Amino acid sequence: MTKSEHKRFPVSWADLHRDTRALAWRLMERGPWNGLVAITRGGLAPAAIVARELNIRTIETLCIASYEGQQQGALQVLKPVASFVGDGAGFVVVDDLVDTGATARLIRQRLPAAHLATVYAKPAGRPLVDTFITEVSQDTWIDFPWDL
Repeated sequence: MTKSEHKRFPVSWADLHRDTRALAWRLMERGPWNGLVAITRGGLAPAAIVARELNIRTIETLCIASYEGQQQGALQVLKPVASFVGDGAGFVVVDDLVDTGATARLIRQRLPAAHLATVYAKPAGRPLVDTFITEVSQDTWIDFPWDL
């Protein structure tokens, strides 16, 4: 599908902040949390907001490359999580979006006991996420504020 064939869903910084705070409020009910794992790069901004809202100070990153422009390619782990995260028990993993579920499956393999939360979810990946805020159709391209 080309860029012009996608439905577009523009997300402003204010939209992202509002939706991520709503995610944090849902996660507050599921805690307390031992820490947070941010999925880079898209999950960094939402992770910062969630960590602040939930007063989480132990923050780790899982660095995964998966997109080349608007095409999702092979996953590449650029930096794994530190050993203290273990299997993810007591940790919330935060990403901006679950799309096809490829990244979510990799997270589940590496951190099977973690709670996976995304701000946005598409139908193909939604079953792999424990908590999300907004669902968009599979053929929708989300324009995040850092990409505009």
